[in-house]
Amino acid sequence: MKKPTTLKHLGLMLLVSSFAVGCASTTEEAPQEPAAVEPAPAPAPEPVAPAPEPTTMNYEVVRGDNLWNISGKPDVYADPYQWPLIYKTNSDQIKDADLIYPGQVLTVDTAPSSSDVDAAIQHAKTRGSWSLGVVEESDKAYLGQ
Repeated sequence: MKKPTTLKHLGLMLLVSSFAVGCASTTEEAPQEPAAVEPAPAPAPEPVAPAPEPTTMNYEVVRGDNLWNISGKPDVYADPYQWPLIYKTNSDQIKDADLIYPGQVLTVDTAPSSSDVDAAIQHAKTRGSWSLGVVEESDKAYLGQ
C-alpha cells in the first residue's frame, strides 16, 4: 500500500522538480562562431539617360543676312515671321532689329514655346514701319523694355 502524500512531501517534490527544470534551462551553451556575412550584392547601375538635345544653336551672320532671312532658313525656323525670336534672344548684342553685322554670332532658341512663337509672329506681322538705326517703340514693347 502506498503511503499517502503529505503536503510537506508534495512541496519538497515540487521544489526538487523546479530546481531540476531551472538547472536544465540555465545550462550555458558553447559560444558560437559568428556566421560569415556575405557582402550585399552591388546595386544595379542607374540607367544612363541620353544627353538632352541642345535647345540652342549658334548662327554666324554673313554679308547680306537679316533676321527675316535667317529665321526663314530651313535649319533655323523655316518661317521668316519668327525673326523676333532671334532678336529677343540676342537683344544684348542687337540694338536695332534692322541692323545686324557679318561675323556676329547669334544664339537661336531651337525649342521655343508655342506662346513665344505666337508672340513673335504677332509682333512681326504688326510691327509697323521701321527705320534703320532707330529702335522702334513696338520692338521695345516686344522686348519688354
